Amino acid sequence: MGDDSSMLDISGLSVRFPSNDGTQSKRYVLDRLSLTVSKGEFVCIVGPSGCGKTTLLNSIAGFQPYEGQLLFRGKQVTRPDRERGVMFQEYALFPWYTVEENVALGPALSGIGRRERAKLARDYIRLVGLSGFERAYPNRLSGGMKQRVSLARMLINEPAIALLDEPFAALDEQNRETLQGELLRIREQSLLTCLFITHSLSEAVYLADRVIVLLPAPAGVALDVPIELPRSARDRDDIRFGRYVQQIRQAMRGAVS
Repeated sequence: MGDDSSMLDISGLSVRFPSNDGTQSKRYVLDRLSLTVSKGEFVCIVGPSGCGKTTLLNSIAGFQPYEGQLLFRGKQVTRPDRERGVMFQEYALFPWYTVEENVALGPALSGIGRRERAKLARDYIRLVGLSGFERAYPNRLSGGMKQRVSLARMLINEPAIALLDEPFAALDEQNRETLQGELLRIREQSLLTCLFITHSLSEAVYLADRVIVLLPAPAGVALDVPIELPRSARDRDDIRFGRYVQQIRQAMRGAVS
């Protein structure tokens, strides 16, 4: 069982999918993977395409059957739960709902009254910097604004951990960096634990307390490195920042060689 400071305790986690050769055999995407995430940590996961990053996140979210031990707050994960919030690269907003209605979806499904959930939604819309757009529909929003709505919709459920699958990958560089800063600001206010998947090594170093590099499928951990730079020194042009990026890049090259 995990201690009070532990959010995730994963040991011997394996996931198998049917092989592509038409036989009944199965291939391992994750094979006896182990890692831990402490309460309040921001952990980024990187690795080559197809290595199982999203499969890992889906297992933690409760979407994907698995073998092994996957403990969230000391209890085995068996199904999705609001305490494990998920945010994907795709916006997945309902086009016929306004921003406020999209954000209020979780409270509505939980039976919270219209007036209370509208107030909650406005609070979280303000938190992500979208005040004034409550009545707008998704087709009137930019990509960055849509992801702010997605972030608010996840946060309104007050999850203990946020599982983020390349949420900023489709954005231009300026919007991406802006939302990185917004996520860190919100995380600092809420003490939210974050598990963040990305292909961008600089994004990982900028955001993370720790960066985990996964091996190609069947995935294991190739590198688990703490980013020992204060937030005020997370300058992408800083030589120390560049050293971390290079260390992670070398680990990925070693993993696929």
